[in-house]
Amino acid sequence: MGKVAFVFPGQASQYPGMGKELAEKYPAARAVFEEADSALGFSISKICLEGTEDELKLTANTQPAILTCSVAVHRVLAEKGLTPDFVAGHSLGEYSALVAAGGLKFCDAVQLVRKRGTYMQEAVPAGVGAMAAIMGLSPAVVADACKRASNGEICSAANLNSPDQTVISGHAAAVKRAVEIASQLGAKRAVILAVSAPFHSALMQPAQERLAEDLKHTSFSNLSVPLVTNVDADTISTGDEAREALIRQVTMPVRWEESIRLLIDEGVNTFVEVGPGRVLTGLLRQIERSAATLNVEDEKSLAATVEKIAGARSDAA
Repeated sequence: MGKVAFVFPGQASQYPGMGKELAEKYPAARAVFEEADSALGFSISKICLEGTEDELKLTANTQPAILTCSVAVHRVLAEKGLTPDFVAGHSLGEYSALVAAGGLKFCDAVQLVRKRGTYMQEAVPAGVGAMAAIMGLSPAVVADACKRASNGEICSAANLNSPDQTVISGHAAAVKRAVEIASQLGAKRAVILAVSAPFHSALMQPAQERLAEDLKHTSFSNLSVPLVTNVDADTISTGDEAREALIRQVTMPVRWEESIRLLIDEGVNTFVEVGPGRVLTGLLRQIERSAATLNVEDEKSLAATVEKIAGARSDAA
């Protein structure tokens, strides 16, 4: 078989009870939840495994919750001998990818993303910023709509997710104007998202500055496998590069489609979404239908993925 990439989800993949099956069955997964509780000083495991949707929606909870669940899934995969040739993560997921690649200790990562969520929440007063998803227009057309809508305000691409989907971010009024322009230009769908802040826009500069200080005082190691960064859509292998990418990521767009295309150029033909939900699996199908896509979030998906990858590797041998 070709190469395998593990990809890790970001915000909006959360759901109540995520990780519960694996935490109950596998001590390695359960240990991750316990480590997160200890590092944070409160029970993020309870929010993941038993919490309500409203609790999980709070950005300061969402980010450590998804990271914890994703790392727990990865630990179980590692126990079963499944390792990737490359890793990547969507926005917040880049922290999970770094933990998987040995670039960042989990206890440090979970504290960082808790702060990251808080800083993002506090960077812009409620109602000032917004995000919207535009479907059915090319990124270039969406960029033009943002430019026309800005009127001196901030409105720009936040997530370049696939040929068919771009998420935009900025001042609420400008984003609303961009949605109207995109609809007039023939977008299949253009909708304001229910998010708490305008992520990956210049409005996040205060959050970036605060997070940069924390990242500068965090120990990073060189990576055991290459990671493709959101901000440059290029591979890195050192801890210093990882830290720098995480700082710039806060205000810059997630170049997801380019990241996936780079991985395919590197020989990856199997992508495993490691963590809650199937958001990245859906985007992968929009980007390259010929790539094999798997996901692991519970016992059933774990068994299916282990069987497929182990079987393919033994056939190749």
